[in-house]
Amino acid sequence: MSNIKRCVSLYSYQDEYYLGKLDLEGCLRETAKTGATGVELLAEQMIKRFPLPIETEEFRSQWFDWMEKYNLTPVCYDAFLENRIYDNRTLTLREQIQMMKRDIRLASLLGFHNLRTLVSTPMDVIEGSMDYAAKMDVKIGLEVHAPFSLNSGWADGYMEMIHRTGTKHFGFIPDMGIFCKNIPDVVREKARRHGASEECIKIVDDAYASRREKGFVKIKYDLDLGKANMEYRMANGMKEMMDAVAAAGGGPADMEYAGTSFTYSWSEPQDIIDNIDYIFHTHAKFYNMHEDLQETAVAVPEVVEAYKKAGYTGYLSSEYEGGEHLRMDLDVDSIEQVRRHQEALKAAIGE
Repeated sequence: MSNIKRCVSLYSYQDEYYLGKLDLEGCLRETAKTGATGVELLAEQMIKRFPLPIETEEFRSQWFDWMEKYNLTPVCYDAFLENRIYDNRTLTLREQIQMMKRDIRLASLLGFHNLRTLVSTPMDVIEGSMDYAAKMDVKIGLEVHAPFSLNSGWADGYMEMIHRTGTKHFGFIPDMGIFCKNIPDVVREKARRHGASEECIKIVDDAYASRREKGFVKIKYDLDLGKANMEYRMANGMKEMMDAVAAAGGGPADMEYAGTSFTYSWSEPQDIIDNIDYIFHTHAKFYNMHEDLQETAVAVPEVVEAYKKAGYTGYLSSEYEGGEHLRMDLDVDSIEQVRRHQEALKAAIGE
């Protein structure tokens, strides 16, 4: 039997939270209903007047009362390094490290031992925060989000830092969006609703299938993420695909679908096995769980099998991202989507 555990990122419930259908406790209650035992928190999104309440014993007491009431464990605290809070300058390295330390301390106050940071976080900010992270017993996890990938030149720089420093408090948090077999169906259906033609949709879908078959050219490490991302897109045939869509008479909806296709990518599940010693949490990203518990884009069973084979004992955290492709035109039911996804994870894990 696998020792993999299940978690829910409260990011999944953002539509219900924004519309006032759920408050923070409501999100925790819905998490517990799925059978998940872990919770991932976006404090800046879900805690009003952030970060002030976390500093109070009253809020922290309430938080831990909720954890006990719903039998939940704080698993991962999602941090956002806002290094451009001023109009006229970027925060200095010292200021960025102080912000990272603040988030590590806040995570610790709420009982979290993992902190997610974004790929935009400079490596020297991470390295400058690691001693404090060790002191607070909080691991900093760099999110491996599409189009980034493990087993790549981009990841090699971080691996070098891990080996050079010998740290046990920095590693990776893979996002399952890097395991998309195809473009999510909710993205395709949105393109259709907005007027994309079947001819152009086929051009884009065929181009994605070709990239997957050939193997994606992986993104390189560069402090200028915009530059790195554009080089990645061009190396993976963006110009040729966009030219083909334009030649087919593609309008705005077609061009949007074509551009969006590069926000998804495919990595081999073997990447998980190869890097398991440096993975301590996972975003189980998904876009649309059907009634039969099939996700038509993310390779859920294959990826979970890789985690099982690698002996992973951490959490897989449901992270629903399909709502952003629905909310302009249709209702979003994140609660049902997360319920289905947790059932699919449960089956794949073999509980």
